[in-house]
Amino acid sequence: METRALHRLAFIGLTGFVVASVAYAQAAAPMPRATFLTVMDGEFRKMDADKNGFVTKIEIEQFQRLQAVAESQARNRAMFAQLDKDKNGQISPAEFAAVTPSPTVNAQPLIAQYDSNRDGKVSQIEYRSVKLSRFDAIDSDKDGIVSLAEQRAAGLIK
Repeated sequence: METRALHRLAFIGLTGFVVASVAYAQAAAPMPRATFLTVMDGEFRKMDADKNGFVTKIEIEQFQRLQAVAESQARNRAMFAQLDKDKNGQISPAEFAAVTPSPTVNAQPLIAQYDSNRDGKVSQIEYRSVKLSRFDAIDSDKDGIVSLAEQRAAGLIK
């Protein structure tokens, strides 16, 4: 039992060292042992929910969960602040739309494929002609119906 408690304290010490190091590193200064112990003891007190001087697996997991939620909320606030360009506390549709770039569109490949008379536009007759020639090519038995087997053979379905 005592060995188990020492393992827990070693884990907490390492966790505390990482947390203390990260917190103290923001100041970019050497960390005195006394400061490290103060920060580590504060972390231990935060994890020791029932204040009995021991931390259990449940208390550590609860602490980790709370830390993860706090970090997530901080990231969300930072992202919101970044998106809210006019700083009015709301994200407008235009601000939200800036998250993803507008799609790139290019009609030229479709026009080149369907515009048989090369006038720069596609008529319904030109469109139908290309589409029906594809239908007829898939309709291998020429019965006017593209069966599931013919669709599979053409690679249209699995």
